[in-house]
Amino acid sequence: MITASHNPEQDNGVKIIGPMGEMMESTWENLATQLINASDDGLEIALQQLVSTESVDVSCPARVFFARDTRPSSPLLADILIQALRLLNCTIKDYGILSTPQLHYMVRCQNTEGSYGIATEEGYYQKISQAFCSFVSQKPNRSRYAAHVVVDGANGVGALKARNLIGYLDGHLSIDIYNDGSLGKLNYRCGADFVKVQQTAPDGVPAKAGVRYLSFDGDADRVVYYFLDKENTFHLLDGDRIATLVASYLGQLLTAAGLQLRLGLVQTAYANGASTHYITDVLKVPVSCVNTGVKHLHHKAVDYDIGVYFEANGHGTVVFSSTAAELIRAAASADKHENEEKKEASKKLALLVNIINETVGDAISDMLLVEAILCDRDWDAEDWHRLYIDLPCRQLKVKVKDRTVVKTADAERKTVSPPGMQNAIDSIVRKYLKSRSFVRPSGTEDVVRVYAEADTKANTDQLACDVAQVVYDYAGGIGERPVLPAYHLAERVTQ
Repeated sequence: MITASHNPEQDNGVKIIGPMGEMMESTWENLATQLINASDDGLEIALQQLVSTESVDVSCPARVFFARDTRPSSPLLADILIQALRLLNCTIKDYGILSTPQLHYMVRCQNTEGSYGIATEEGYYQKISQAFCSFVSQKPNRSRYAAHVVVDGANGVGALKARNLIGYLDGHLSIDIYNDGSLGKLNYRCGADFVKVQQTAPDGVPAKAGVRYLSFDGDADRVVYYFLDKENTFHLLDGDRIATLVASYLGQLLTAAGLQLRLGLVQTAYANGASTHYITDVLKVPVSCVNTGVKHLHHKAVDYDIGVYFEANGHGTVVFSSTAAELIRAAASADKHENEEKKEASKKLALLVNIINETVGDAISDMLLVEAILCDRDWDAEDWHRLYIDLPCRQLKVKVKDRTVVKTADAERKTVSPPGMQNAIDSIVRKYLKSRSFVRPSGTEDVVRVYAEADTKANTDQLACDVAQVVYDYAGGIGERPVLPAYHLAERVTQ
């Protein structure tokens, strides 16, 4: 997939998809890095070494599916890719412009010989829309849920594909699309990443209280919701909120259907502590915490019969084991049920399986999943938001000479190097109520990222600053030592 996701329009890159539509196995990442870093003259040798060390059968016919997003540089990169694939005698399938999750879907369909779906864009829309329309048509009487959303397409491919979807929804969901790429720049002051990080509505979208808004990212594998209340206050419904909504609803259906399946939720350390508390203490759903990165969440999610995973940034999905999928299908198609509730719950679960794109986070599929749940519960955005109250959180970056001096453990929640840094962080955290903080090195630049939570916004800002100073002192910070801005000090005095 030729894309740079949520990054600026001038950037570009590739995402490599595994044979079952999943992300590339981590064992191949180092091999891919070796090829990327090989010189032009040394590329053939590097390929021969890879073939030898991995015992690759070069006589086996290879088929490569590829697609691109809407970036100006994507057509050129696609042409280069075609030339390279022809040199390697590959069979090529060029899907043109797709969202990243759509290409994941195509690969899964192809390599399951059509059992997952038809490997065409129309097949994608038909599968998820037919399941969605069947699901919501079971709930004709609604008082609070309105079948209308406004989508911020990030001026990217998601806007194009959401518009294509509308024709398949048979009026069951009205979608207004802004930032559709006709005027603005990709991901500039819009999109899921902007809304999540800045905690504000995107440019280019008219604001109105009581409306459900969504923001996709540049290649439509992330989605976050938001809304304005009657006082026009902005409220974010991010990946944590989507995960808790989905997990709570699936648990409700499993109980009603009488199916004994292990439901679990996977998060990273960036998940808001209030969401983790709600899931474990209220929903009683097991929670696993893993390292940052969707590949880690997906890998852990498959340990459950039904695994729900979302990063706070809105990237996530639900995966079903083959056993779970078979049990759900059997229950839904059974001629006899003990009661009507079990029959109805089983059929709803079966429809949700088809709404969900299990291969990877999918903004469009996740949107239909959320809308189906809200419709069935007859909820608006405020009802959803009332499930729990987020703790204030703050993220900072500290520039350092060498980020590799910081090493972490316990799903990146603790530092093991430099010596003494974790103890210093722990002593600071103990000063604040409902607090936690962790630090982790960036994967791409010489900075260390700081995350902090506490009972109030002012305390959270102070905690983040204090921990940033620890990082600066222990990890070789460069530039000015972090300080709390004056306006934050004023907030603390006021409180």
